[in-house]
Amino acid sequence: MNTKMLCGGPILLTMVLLPALLRGQDTLRLSLPDSEKMFVEKNLSLLAARYQIDETKAGVIQARLFPNPTLELSGNIYNPDRQKFADISNRTGQYTASIQQLIRLAGKRNKEIRLAETQLKMAESQFEDLLRTLRLTLRSNFYKIHFLYHSLNAYNNQIGSLEKLSGAYDDLHAKGIVTLKDALRIKSLLYSLKAEQTSLENELNDLQSELQLLLHANGHWIMPLADKRIAFTINIRDYAIRDLIDTAFHNRHDLKLSEYAAQYAQQNYSLQKALAKPDLTLGAEFDKRGSFVDNGSFLRAAIDLPFFHRNQGNIQAARAGIEKAATLASQQKLLVEKEVRTAYARALNTGRMLQSLDAGFEEQYEKILSGISENFQKKNISLLEFTDFNESYKDNILQFNQLQNDFMQAIEDLQFAVGKTLFNY
Repeated sequence: MNTKMLCGGPILLTMVLLPALLRGQDTLRLSLPDSEKMFVEKNLSLLAARYQIDETKAGVIQARLFPNPTLELSGNIYNPDRQKFADISNRTGQYTASIQQLIRLAGKRNKEIRLAETQLKMAESQFEDLLRTLRLTLRSNFYKIHFLYHSLNAYNNQIGSLEKLSGAYDDLHAKGIVTLKDALRIKSLLYSLKAEQTSLENELNDLQSELQLLLHANGHWIMPLADKRIAFTINIRDYAIRDLIDTAFHNRHDLKLSEYAAQYAQQNYSLQKALAKPDLTLGAEFDKRGSFVDNGSFLRAAIDLPFFHRNQGNIQAARAGIEKAATLASQQKLLVEKEVRTAYARALNTGRMLQSLDAGFEEQYEKILSGISENFQKKNISLLEFTDFNESYKDNILQFNQLQNDFMQAIEDLQFAVGKTLFNY
C-alpha cells in the first residue's frame, strides 16, 4: 500500500491507512489534474454520452443518403394458348421491366441534413454540459475530502494527547492522587471527541464512495494531494462580474444547447413547410407484348396532388415550437447571468472572511495545545481551563477548515457557473 506526505503536512496513520486497511482498499494518491484526467478517461456516464454523440453522427450520415431506385420485374406464369409455364420467351412470352426513382423536391434532403447536423451539435453540447456537471461533483468532493482529512488530523492530535492523559489520570486515581471526578471529566471529553470523529469519518466514507464512482476506482481509497493552504492563494477580485458573465455566455454549453434548440425549431419549421410539397417519381418501363405495341417503352411520372393533406398540423406545431424554443433560450440566458452573479457574490463574501484569518492559525493552535497539555500535567492550569481550551481548539480548527472548504466550494460553484476553469491550482 502506498503512503506519502500530503502537501502542507502529514496525514496520520490512523486517519488514512487504517480506514483503507479495514475496507481492504489500496490507497490511491491523486492530485486534482490527475483526478480529472482519470475521470475523463474512465467515467461511465461520460462514455455513455460519447456513444450518444456517435449515434447522432450516424443520423447525419443517414440524412445525406438518397432514396434507392425501385426495380420491378413481372413475367407470365402460364400461357394457356401454348400450355406453357413461365413463358417469357421473345417469340411468344410476355414480361415487363420498370425502374423508378423518387425525386425529393423543395430541398427536403438538404433541410433534413441541416436538421441532423443541428441535432449533432445539441448532442455535443449535452455531453459538454454533463462533463461540466460531473466535473463540479468531482472537484467539490476532492476538496471536501481534502479538508476533512485535516479536520480529522486535528481530532487525532487531540485524541492522542487525551488518551495518554486519561491513562495517566486513571493510574493517579487508582493511587488516590486525583479524584474520580477529574478522571471522568477527561474521559468524557475523550469519548465526546471520538464520537464526533466517527461522524466525520462516516461523512468521509460517503464522499469517498462518490469519488470512487466518478473515477471508476472502486476498491481504492482516494487521498487528495493538494496544497493545505490552497484557499489563501486565490484572489477572486482579479475578475470583474461583467467579464465573468460574458465568459459564461460564451462557454456555457447548456446556453448553447438552448440556442441550438431554437435553431432546430426554425429548421424543423422550414422542413415541415417543404414536406407539404409533393415529391416526384420518375420511371421507365419496357413491356414485351402487353401493350398496344410489342416491345413498348414508356416514360412514367407520378406526383401527389396536395388537395387534402398539406401537412397543416405539423406546420402549425413547428411554428409554435419556434416561439417556445426562443422563449426558453431567453430564459436560459437570464438564468446563466443570475447563477454567475450569485456564485460571484458568495465567493466574494466567503473570500473576504477567509482573508481576515491567519494562514498559520492551525499550526499556532497546535503548538499551544501541546503546551497546554504539558502545563496541565504540571498543574499550572486547572482542569476547567484545560477542557475549555480543548473545546475551543476543536471548534476553531473545525471552523478554520470549514471556512477554507466553503471558499473552495464557492470557487468551484463560480467556475461551474462560468463554464470555464478560472484558477489553475
